[in-house]
Amino acid sequence: MHTTTHNPTEEQEAPMEYDSDRDFAWLIIRPWIWVPRLIEIVTTLVMLIIKLWLDRGNPDKEVQKNLANYLLITLTKLGPCFIKVGQALSTRPDLVRRDWLEELTNLQDNLPPFNHTKALQILENELGGKVETLFEYFPNVPIASASLGQVYKARLYNDYWVAVKIQRPNLAFIIRRDVVIIKSLAILSSPFLPLNLGIGLGEIIDEFGRSLFEEINYESEARNAERFSRLFRDNPAVTVPKVEKSLSSFKVITTSWIDGVKLKDVNEIKENHIDPKSIIRTGVISGIQQLLEFGFFHADPHPGNMFALKGKTNELGHLAYIDFGMMDTITSNDRITLTEAIVNLINQDYYSLADDFKKLGFLSSSVSPETIVPALKEVLGGAINEEVVDFNFKKITDSFSELMFDYPFRVPARFALIIRAVVSQEGLALNLDPQFKIVGIAYPYVAKRLLAADSKEMLEILLDVIFDNKGGIRINRIESLLGVLLNDGNKSSEDLIPVAGAGLKLICSKNGKLLRRNLLLSMIKDEKLDTKEIKTLIKLISKTFSPTKVAGNIINRINPLAV
Repeated sequence: MHTTTHNPTEEQEAPMEYDSDRDFAWLIIRPWIWVPRLIEIVTTLVMLIIKLWLDRGNPDKEVQKNLANYLLITLTKLGPCFIKVGQALSTRPDLVRRDWLEELTNLQDNLPPFNHTKALQILENELGGKVETLFEYFPNVPIASASLGQVYKARLYNDYWVAVKIQRPNLAFIIRRDVVIIKSLAILSSPFLPLNLGIGLGEIIDEFGRSLFEEINYESEARNAERFSRLFRDNPAVTVPKVEKSLSSFKVITTSWIDGVKLKDVNEIKENHIDPKSIIRTGVISGIQQLLEFGFFHADPHPGNMFALKGKTNELGHLAYIDFGMMDTITSNDRITLTEAIVNLINQDYYSLADDFKKLGFLSSSVSPETIVPALKEVLGGAINEEVVDFNFKKITDSFSELMFDYPFRVPARFALIIRAVVSQEGLALNLDPQFKIVGIAYPYVAKRLLAADSKEMLEILLDVIFDNKGGIRINRIESLLGVLLNDGNKSSEDLIPVAGAGLKLICSKNGKLLRRNLLLSMIKDEKLDTKEIKTLIKLISKTFSPTKVAGNIINRINPLAV
């Protein structure tokens, strides 16, 4: 990887955490560092833009292949910060030409390695011993090389194989320098860019910088991997490698080796007798769990960080996550509001959706709903009128971007990695299945959680869905929730029994007291007993959980081959 020459002592000066003001002050008084690098970045990017512009419409496959290779070489030359951007693009077949994607996927784990002798020196300095005494076998070449480090497949004992990741030299210095320059360029050019992120653009780059500094702290990555493993310990569909603590440090991390198929080529996955759709399902559902349940999520789910494994658990394929350097958290309040926003978006409750945007920080609290609701209805309403399973995240972001120009929307910095994770997840899935629709899996999952109401917050959202402001039952919304469970395209009817059991448990439980009370009150209209809504509700539930459907569900669980 190309890096600009610099004083070797600069690396010792670079702190191992990100601070935008401090780093800007550090760099601005060192023109011998930032001036040559700024010229290099600007010149390289201008040349890239010109070349892309001139050849963008050329139908010649060879021209496009050379253009993709030029893009790959350019991003590689510019270093880790730009490679990360390329990695994100490599997961978006809906944004980037498919023939370009083949080249960009090399940014995930097929970059030029750094010197092997230097790698061994870093390993021995970090672990305090010779490589011959630490490992039974250690190869002379890495098996993969990525933006921040390279990985070796080594053996400890008795055929126990491990992945040893060693960090590239001078990373703290390189990232510190480049993030300051990128942020400065972004702020200066933002008035001329086709964006309307406001002051959020600088904050988003700050978030990017913080995440990169966390990613080069392998001690932090080891803790992240162990935490992630605990969260999924009861999920047989998700595998997390074991961290070997005695062979890990700040710049070296050793984990158990994962034998699997990378999520790059759908044909390779099929050749290994693995169902791509089952892998997609696991990836999306585990991603939603991370965001809406655990509040701790993998922010870099590109194909180089995920492996398809053989085997299935019901409709879920077996998936392994690796590389836990770029992780982030989401607060309980944000998780609850996001869940509400998904439900309100599907139910086309734009007043509540505007309120959700305020809570999340996408809209100022001073904005009146009356001014924004018509715009939400106009821009998002057309897409929502489609079937739920045909709605994808890209349509949401594309439609939402239209609002950014005319209304006071902005992207809060804390959502930068969340959006990146969701967009990468959907792009990865689209690469395996071009017909994939993320909301088709996401919304049924949210619907099941709501119907189970396994927390106080979920119960409050459920009550808001079921009852209107006057205490009446919203039959159409309940029908929408239950209807999602029966969508054959997602085969989510397999969860009828668990959902029915959880719902019955809720109604009979102490937590269901408010639900029971509201149901009783819904039957009193003008001081008279009116059971019409309750009868309609009972009829709807009976239809959803009919003996035929429940029996079919039991058969499917007993015999997975049953049709």
